[in-house]
Amino acid sequence: MSDVVDILRRRLSGEYEVDEFGFDPELTEEVLLRIARPLYRDWWRVEWRGIERIPSEGAALLVANHSGAVPFDAVVMKFGVLDHHPARRHVRLLAADLALRMPVIGELARKSGNTLACEEDALRLLERGELVGVFPEGFKGVGKHFRDRYKLQRFGRGGFIELALRTGVPIVPVSIVGAEEIYPMIAQARPLARALGLPYVPITPFFPWLGPLGMIPLPSKWLIEFGEPIPTDGHGPEAWRDGLTVFELTEQIRGTIQAMLDRNLAARGSAF
Repeated sequence: MSDVVDILRRRLSGEYEVDEFGFDPELTEEVLLRIARPLYRDWWRVEWRGIERIPSEGAALLVANHSGAVPFDAVVMKFGVLDHHPARRHVRLLAADLALRMPVIGELARKSGNTLACEEDALRLLERGELVGVFPEGFKGVGKHFRDRYKLQRFGRGGFIELALRTGVPIVPVSIVGAEEIYPMIAQARPLARALGLPYVPITPFFPWLGPLGMIPLPSKWLIEFGEPIPTDGHGPEAWRDGLTVFELTEQIRGTIQAMLDRNLAARGSAF
């Protein structure tokens, strides 16, 4: 209780630090982590594999698959690394502009260390030695139909590979099994999505039919694996300009994550 009082006192008096991206480490570690922990520990019962492969210091790029209609997978990966990695490292996620513009959610995203998915911000973070998390499938991954679960969508144009090559940081492939089942999307309400300016509005077996109850994510069993870091510093300082190199590395990372997904999906067994 004394810890809570002390935190409140510092917050009210302004005795806390925020970096130029709006990142608030104290709020993230002392408040948001405590809120997120029961979700991945008790509700989704996440099993962590290979988390020690994430470097304990220095920059690295975590590249993960994306799914689940609502991007809880990004939240779980971020706070899981903070909670379970030996060095308790923060993952600075690159987020879509839409997420950062949302009321309340956007502000919390900024305060927990996320920033806009743009080249300038990503380079600044990597050059500062931060862990940066990216989800190259974007909305195509998180908003895909349930029948396409665990099938990776296109990895954009390889922008994350260019970032890694320019900064010479290792790429850590990440496989997230479990998020596909939390909101099994069977259709999209396209007219409503257009009216609201959203990329999609999911329709599941429970939403919107059960109202607010249909918004509760299902308690699927998760398995998250961090693969062996893939070095990029051996390609030369101008390799990021070579379209063929970027394409080949993009496909290598995509193939690695797909293989991890297939293996871990079989290892998990039942989704619940």
